Amino acid sequence: MFAKIPQRFAAPFGILGDEAKLAFRSQPGGISKLASTRNISETDSYWDQYTILFDTPSDVFSLITPHDIRRVLLDAPENVATLIRVITAKLFNLVSDHTFPSTHTASVTSFASSFIKTTTGSAERNTTKEVLNCLRILQRVLPVVFEVDGESNLFETEVLWKKQEVQDLDDEAPGAPRFVIDDDDSENGDAEAPKDQTDSSKSTKTLPSLGERLFSCLFDLLYCCGFTLPQKFQVDHHKITHVIWEKGVGSTAEPGPNHMYDANKAEVLRLLQVLLSRQIYVPPSSLFSKPSRFSLHFVQNTPRRDVLTLLCSLLNTAMNASTHSATTIGSVAGKLPYNHLVFKGEDPRSALVIMCLQVLSALLDFQSGSARDKSSGFEENRTFSPTVRTNAFRYFLMKLHRTQDLEFILSGILRIFEDYMASVNNLLPGAKKAIPYQADTVFFLWKMIDLNKKFREYLLASDKSTTVLAHLLCYAVEIKDKPEQHGLCRALSYIIQTLSAERAFGLSLSGPLKVPIPVKWHNGGTAGDFLINAVYSIIATTSGTLSSIYPALIIALSNCAPYFKNLTVTSSARLLQLFTSFSNPLFLLADEGHPRLLFFMLEVFNAIILHNLSENPHLVYNILSAHRTFEDLGTFTLTKGLREIRRVQQAKEEQIKKGDQDAKAQTKAGSLDGDEPTPGDEKARLLERESQDRLSQSTDNILGAQQPTRSDNASPPTAETTADEPAVSHPLISEKARGKMKERRSMSLDTTSSADRVTASNVGRNGFIPTQEWVTSWQQGLPMDCVMLVIAELLPKIQEMQASRPKAISTAKIIDFLGNVTLQHVLPPVQPLTPRPFMWSDTSIVWLTSLIWGEIYVRGMSPFGIWNSTNVRLFYVKHSQAQQRQLTVAVSNAVGGILGRTNSGDLMSPSRTRA
Repeated sequence: MFAKIPQRFAAPFGILGDEAKLAFRSQPGGISKLASTRNISETDSYWDQYTILFDTPSDVFSLITPHDIRRVLLDAPENVATLIRVITAKLFNLVSDHTFPSTHTASVTSFASSFIKTTTGSAERNTTKEVLNCLRILQRVLPVVFEVDGESNLFETEVLWKKQEVQDLDDEAPGAPRFVIDDDDSENGDAEAPKDQTDSSKSTKTLPSLGERLFSCLFDLLYCCGFTLPQKFQVDHHKITHVIWEKGVGSTAEPGPNHMYDANKAEVLRLLQVLLSRQIYVPPSSLFSKPSRFSLHFVQNTPRRDVLTLLCSLLNTAMNASTHSATTIGSVAGKLPYNHLVFKGEDPRSALVIMCLQVLSALLDFQSGSARDKSSGFEENRTFSPTVRTNAFRYFLMKLHRTQDLEFILSGILRIFEDYMASVNNLLPGAKKAIPYQADTVFFLWKMIDLNKKFREYLLASDKSTTVLAHLLCYAVEIKDKPEQHGLCRALSYIIQTLSAERAFGLSLSGPLKVPIPVKWHNGGTAGDFLINAVYSIIATTSGTLSSIYPALIIALSNCAPYFKNLTVTSSARLLQLFTSFSNPLFLLADEGHPRLLFFMLEVFNAIILHNLSENPHLVYNILSAHRTFEDLGTFTLTKGLREIRRVQQAKEEQIKKGDQDAKAQTKAGSLDGDEPTPGDEKARLLERESQDRLSQSTDNILGAQQPTRSDNASPPTAETTADEPAVSHPLISEKARGKMKERRSMSLDTTSSADRVTASNVGRNGFIPTQEWVTSWQQGLPMDCVMLVIAELLPKIQEMQASRPKAISTAKIIDFLGNVTLQHVLPPVQPLTPRPFMWSDTSIVWLTSLIWGEIYVRGMSPFGIWNSTNVRLFYVKHSQAQQRQLTVAVSNAVGGILGRTNSGDLMSPSRTRA
């Protein structure tokens, strides 16, 4: 009885089809035949296995490797071209076949087809499975073709974009299920079609290229009843129905979620994403001059109706991410604490939302070649905006204007942010499954704010602008310590800078936050206090690794400063701490661009003084307490700065020597007494050493290494995003203030000795050597007059109050006095506000494109590794070794193997592109 068990166990493994899949890798008739046999005919039965052998995406991506395709491109490139032609022709024929989609559900069929295998080897045909396999084969092959082709486009042009002339026989070209040339397509540049209608027997016509037909076919699949849409939308025998997927913009119908349809939509969108990814194989320097032909065709030649349908479908699906109650294993995993560590099944709904947001971001970001926005206006008033001929997706997103549509989009974005905040702000760390599309939502929000003026006005007019600010800042504070996320931190800082330039946004900062914020990030106060505390946290705790975003954050404070009221003690002190750190000579002389941060901080103080002096007594008190810092800055010279740097360095060296001598003395005394030092003594010495170093290194935490880290080839948009270099401009001021300016500037003239020049060469970074002429150029332009006037007027009064009392006057009474003071007779008149918004440039466009596609690339690493092992040129990818598995990961993988199939893809994961 027991001897027969192995024979009975052998059958199911044969039924599963694993033997045939293994043979595909090992046998001569499998993948190896592509490289070993030249010129395989398109009619060869060899190609059939590519559409019927595989059951899941993991099968395709694991059994066909990039190395296999790359080897064929070198040894037998004609076979890769034949494979693409055969698979696309098969796809076109299947879509127009009456048996597609299969009557069985795709999820059940794809799983059961691996079991249903008769002894004769025949099985019921599953056209849905064949279509999915066609999509997966193209997803696997095309990235390698793009990589090898590089900037030449020769292979791609010959196979995918070459048009063919055939005899016009009134019949449609085989394999073109819905491509029709009619009058409506004349606007897309097809003006030659009517000329071929004179003689049907001898005339010829030009067929659309393979790439054009592929895009048309993918669009049909996205709106195919029974495959991506419910059968109830089908009318008669027309299975292609252009209906928006979900309720929202442009649609009031609610088809309801269906996990099979969601999975199929994600498969089609993944291939569309692969086609759009052609531009990541072009270096940043060639991004504008050599645009992706796939992206250009899709954003410029897609019919208007199709653009609107797809745009609304992607938009509504993404914004409804949190509204549908899912029932799959992957979604249930997030309901109970830590369930996501046990149940590893992927949620089709979440995968679809990710794909929608990524495709949206890629389409809305594309600005290469003729897809660049058109300029209008003259010189200073010049603006750039998309047109229907440059990028139809950007254009129609810009045209959204209905209030209910704008409300729907904003509510959807906020729901995603709230879900992310709930996963982070939890009593049990890691108890909830993280939101995987938070970064993609940030990119989409930026595009909405940048492109759609109505949406920006609606956001600022509502009471949710500070809620958006809170979520953006919390996200930035959460990821600031992750080097792979620094590019996203920069994007967040530019969004905040964009919002801060709006007057309505500044007015909303005087109110409290209406969203729950973790106590570790918010110490109370208004939204303005939270902005200051968050900016301080990002700058003071990153040790200079995020120095590239400091200007944008400080500019945001400068833009909002005229609206700051009733700042708390904490936020007031942190503003002064930022100023003190930026005025430190070691920081000022380290880089040519550092003084502008000091300039912007002085603008913050000036704006608060001129607009809301009496409403911010705590800040005025801190300014008076730090009056020596302002006075020293007014007479700052290169020599004084270098002397201060040497003094600090000598103090550090003396502390180190003193600590070493004390340690040696204690060790010697201990050895003479015959007693070994106890752990308590050692800990006391360490604490003492730490306390000594902390004072001298108080500014090092903020200064740190100021070299910005970048791993892409695109330079950071510094000048464009942080406004022009600060110019010397002063408002109308009193004669008293003019006298102080002359006195201060006359004292700043100094000579630099040879010893100082040697020291200066060691202070600057990246080859920069500060000079006295350079110091004078920015020191004389610092807007210090308002602050110095406040110090000159109020400091003597405070000192007099303290001296006139037998006991020291309390701080509360000083704050009370400063809250009722007015200096209108002394201060210069208030000038019109000139905020600095984020300004786009070619460099910043390339940077954002590389950042968006970097996120898409990293997301594609799991579970399939779509672009793995291909030479990406748009950004730099740094791979890190796979870390040792933890217990939770091991349990997750074990259970995932039971409840959901996982691929055994590449264990190497990149540390994410940094920008």
